[in-house]
Amino acid sequence: MSGIVTLTLSPSLDVATEVARLYPDDKLRCQRPRYAPGGGGINVARAIHILGGRALALYPAGGSTGEHLGQLLDACGVNHQALPIQEWTRESLNLTELASAQQYRLIMPGARLSEVEQEQLLAAVQALPTPEYLVVSGSLPEGLASDFMPRLLGAAKARGVRCIVDCSGDGLLQVLDIGGVFLLKPNIDELSAAVGEDILDSTQLLGIARELIAAGKCQALLVSLGPQGALLVSAEHSATIAAPTVRKRSTVGAGDSMVAALTLKLVSGADLLEAARYGVAAGSAAIMTAGTELCRREDAERLFAWMQG
Repeated sequence: MSGIVTLTLSPSLDVATEVARLYPDDKLRCQRPRYAPGGGGINVARAIHILGGRALALYPAGGSTGEHLGQLLDACGVNHQALPIQEWTRESLNLTELASAQQYRLIMPGARLSEVEQEQLLAAVQALPTPEYLVVSGSLPEGLASDFMPRLLGAAKARGVRCIVDCSGDGLLQVLDIGGVFLLKPNIDELSAAVGEDILDSTQLLGIARELIAAGKCQALLVSLGPQGALLVSAEHSATIAAPTVRKRSTVGAGDSMVAALTLKLVSGADLLEAARYGVAAGSAAIMTAGTELCRREDAERLFAWMQG
């Protein structure tokens, strides 16, 4: 049993462009757009490829936007498998205002999956050779059956697959209800919303993380703290991992780069703390790149070496 599979339930065709200044009621002349495959699990698979590893990206895709998404993944050299669906794959826009260097991320709703398409996707996951890790990352599409995530994660656990989940909102609530996943990677705001209380300090955060682990909700939590790094909590570890200071260009893909690096290190045999440090290094490396670009391997490895001291 080896390897990594990522599952993206709401993939997107990401479009990035720049405009001199944002203002209403007039035509805004943008620069030439750049297209990239997007969605949580797809970005994780892309970042794993960038970092020198291999993963299979599994996702539903429809319409010409779905076809374009697959072509871009081919061009990236990412191993992928698309499940054809009726609705078109969404497009999302990352717009940078040059005058202020502010970035605006316009996220469209994901394509709905019919009941038949949901069953086909579950069957496709089951038909894959058993991976060591299944990474489920990104938002859930509207209309997803309430038992989809329990069935998906339950079947994976029964096969001995370690599940890493990075989702928010209802998706995170469902995963907490299911319990038993290997690792959850929320940011602090997502975790606050899921537990129904404002997390105001590190002591409170650590207490909540330990409660979730003691209750069997997950084996480990890696909570993203933005520029401050991340908190790793498991039965063996309780560590705040400081992020290196870097020049911020874009936050797009930072969390996905973190999950990618973490998972890749775990597959290579690293322990959870080392893997989490590499994840923070890759997340910081992604912040150094523009638009929809993810981390760069040389940046991630340089930052990781610096963090190792």
